[in-house]
Amino acid sequence: MSTFSIFLVLITIVCFLLVVVIMVQNPKGGGLSSSIGGTQMLGGVQKTTDFLDKSTWTLGTILIVLILLSSLSFTGSLSDTESKIIEKSEVPAATPSASPTTPATK
Repeated sequence: MSTFSIFLVLITIVCFLLVVVIMVQNPKGGGLSSSIGGTQMLGGVQKTTDFLDKSTWTLGTILIVLILLSSLSFTGSLSDTESKIIEKSEVPAATPSASPTTPATK
């Protein structure tokens, strides 16, 4: 298993966790906090919101770092000299024609 594959698996896991954390939150302050009710279970509603907020930022930062590290570890099967784009854009050298073309004038 290459390092790029390992990064790909880690990025997928972090993306899944990020989606779960974001879906638990509610933009109106409900979300997981409303299911706890008025009681002060699990450290209170404010601490739950803080935890979800910090989790979102942490997972987002981890995702960006993993993406940057995976791009550094990626070694494609084609190098710059063997790029398909370069091969397609290269035009074979044409022989000069006998009559030069002149631009049309009005």
